[in-house]
Amino acid sequence: MTSHGPATSRGPAAAVRRIVLDELSGGVVERLDPASAAYVNGSGLAKASPMGLGLYRIEPVGKVGSVRTPAVQLEVRPKERLGLGRLLFLLGYAGEQGFRDDSVAAVEETELWSALAESLAQLADRALSRGVLQGYLNVEESLRTVKGRIRISDQISRRPGMLVPLEVSYDEFTEDIAENRILRAALERMSQVPGVRPEVLSRLRQLKGKLDAVTRLQSGAPLPVWRASRMNTRYHAALRLAEVILRNASAEAGDGKQQSASFVVDMSKVFEDFVGTALRQAMAAFPGEMRLRYNALLNEAVRDSDRIVVQPGAVHFLGGRPVMVYEAKYQAAADLGASLSGDHYRMLAYCTSLRVPTAWLIYPGAGEIKLRRILNTDIDIVEFPLDLSLPPSEILASVADLAQQSWGEVVRQATISR
Repeated sequence: MTSHGPATSRGPAAAVRRIVLDELSGGVVERLDPASAAYVNGSGLAKASPMGLGLYRIEPVGKVGSVRTPAVQLEVRPKERLGLGRLLFLLGYAGEQGFRDDSVAAVEETELWSALAESLAQLADRALSRGVLQGYLNVEESLRTVKGRIRISDQISRRPGMLVPLEVSYDEFTEDIAENRILRAALERMSQVPGVRPEVLSRLRQLKGKLDAVTRLQSGAPLPVWRASRMNTRYHAALRLAEVILRNASAEAGDGKQQSASFVVDMSKVFEDFVGTALRQAMAAFPGEMRLRYNALLNEAVRDSDRIVVQPGAVHFLGGRPVMVYEAKYQAAADLGASLSGDHYRMLAYCTSLRVPTAWLIYPGAGEIKLRRILNTDIDIVEFPLDLSLPPSEILASVADLAQQSWGEVVRQATISR
């Protein structure tokens, strides 16, 4: 795919220029104010290098997303013009939650922030339509009366020889649970993003108001853990999107009412995590066990310092022995005609280290499956394209097909070796 130039526009109400780049673009020269340039650089989305006279060269650095400042909105879009719906699907599935198709039904808008805000508003409204979810929360307190269970070890260490107050632990049925804390934090963050349409911003704030009794998550704190269950089914889709927003988006206040925001993701990691998670689930239908990011020793070494370790994306084991190796590569460079030999060298090393006859190289794109037999060896490297422009169900069907074909190769090799 060839890179395309920037799209720049100026809204009638706010002087915010919009610059759109393809992630494979060689960069553009634009006029930026120093504060916007600093925010772009700090976001990690792109590199803004000063050229003098207020001009900056803006270059993608392998990430996709959007950065918005009071003066400019910069978007770096995935190759193949991958839509936001597919991006959110990959992000959610890689988090081992898995977006359903309807989770991203509201993200057809071309502008990322509007799409995220509208989607979150719709899904949160659906989650809260029957009231705020309640659940049991374990509480530890110091009380003068017995409630729940006395924590004997804490009582002795904190209050030796004292009968009261008592260190107790009990379960409380409350709205202040992980699900509501996550949803409140996402609604709050999206409410701080500049440029969200007033009617959507109003909906976000109204929804957040329903969760005002819930503890506010501290900035930078890890997200609380929640588990999918029958009781919180109506929250699932909203929580999946909320986690994506909280992990990848930030918003901060500037001077007065001016704000900046960023949503930045590493597409290489997103793709590799997605393939690993989806492939492990697909291979669960067959005997054996799949391990992700498996460390394999490449050389003989007496000292640890002499060891060369390789780490395939996924290895499938049967009876404790590796039988198949997989690697997912986003391979933006390949779209520009770069050689794939580096990836094949790596796959050859994996096969040699693990004594596996076939390696599968998964990359995004359409096309035919290619098998490459490595000269003077019995090793095959199979290039398997995964078309990310397809609907989510068809992407997962392609991964299932990969699992079926690779398992068939295991069976074939076992038949030959008999």
